[in-house]
Amino acid sequence: MFQSIIAIGLGSCCGGVLRWLLSQFFQRFSFYHYPLGTFVVNILGCFCIGMFYALFEKYNIGNQSLKLFLTVGFCGSFTTFSTFINENVSLLQNDQISISLLYLLASLVFGACALMLGTIVVKAIA
Repeated sequence: MFQSIIAIGLGSCCGGVLRWLLSQFFQRFSFYHYPLGTFVVNILGCFCIGMFYALFEKYNIGNQSLKLFLTVGFCGSFTTFSTFINENVSLLQNDQISISLLYLLASLVFGACALMLGTIVVKAIA
């Protein structure tokens, strides 16, 4: 149990810091108040978690600590659903309904596609 907590904590630390750095970087290229930083991070996170789960399944990797580090810790902290929802609500409160809808739909569609692509990449390469 303690080893699992440490693995998740370390993964969360790494994922959270990388999320902030990438969000800050990509937000500089945003347009029309679109939360590009969070969008890019969430799509990358979906791709990563798809790859991680496919790698663990394909290679029958039984290291539970590594799995918790990468999926629950890193990806869980790297992606940010609460920020995603907050940004959508802020857009709606500022009467930017079309941007909010674009952000919502694009995040769901691209997120699902990125997760599937991560799985496909692992199966094709490995």
